[in-house]
Amino acid sequence: MPRLAFISDEDLEKAVENMLLQATHALKKVETKFDSNVIDPFAAVFEMAGFGLDEETWLVNERARKAQKTLSNHVGDFHQSVLGKVAGWANLGKGGGLDLLSKERKIIAEIKNKHNTVTGGKLVHVYTELDDCVMQKTSLYKDYTAYYVEIIPKKPRLYDVPFRPSDKAKGSRKPENVLIRKIDGYSFYNLVTGVDGALYQLFNVLPDVIQASKSVTNYQFHDFDFLKAFFKAAFGK
Repeated sequence: MPRLAFISDEDLEKAVENMLLQATHALKKVETKFDSNVIDPFAAVFEMAGFGLDEETWLVNERARKAQKTLSNHVGDFHQSVLGKVAGWANLGKGGGLDLLSKERKIIAEIKNKHNTVTGGKLVHVYTELDDCVMQKTSLYKDYTAYYVEIIPKKPRLYDVPFRPSDKAKGSRKPENVLIRKIDGYSFYNLVTGVDGALYQLFNVLPDVIQASKSVTNYQFHDFDFLKAFFKAAFGK
């Protein structure tokens, strides 16, 4: 019996394996190029003194911080890979704005990992792209519903609302269109899979999949409840 009802173990393991490889690559990249990047010596002084860090601890933290920034860019790809393996859905890969497609349900989606991945005027650009996809008569996705997905929301609340970013050039928000929506990750996983709490179920099986992976050697999560608290804080669930 598979770990999750909406994705095969093989597909899940491949998605997790890829993320673990990305993490390893990110850390190696930082270690290789660490000395070639300019470090702010003033910030280092105040961080060490203000945070009570010795030199070695500061160095470990700094490398982890830089690697984390690189890795976070790939977490959205992880969700895209998982959701693209759900029956009736297709991962459109990289390139272009659209990430996910369901022809059966007439839905397209652009997935971002966090609410602040895209900001300011770039949100207007996303809206325009989605509008072109669902409103133009010649589009393959005419009359589809387009979702702008923020996996991690700004506040711990669930939403599925019209996507209306602020257009500073016009001094107003983009017009409401029932076919262009913004949704959080928890709600979107429910929508795609038809399984209530699918995102939490995915999160909950990650330790088992990771600990069984060949990409990590004897790694064990000793207190996963520590990380579950972050999930609850992010989604209120």
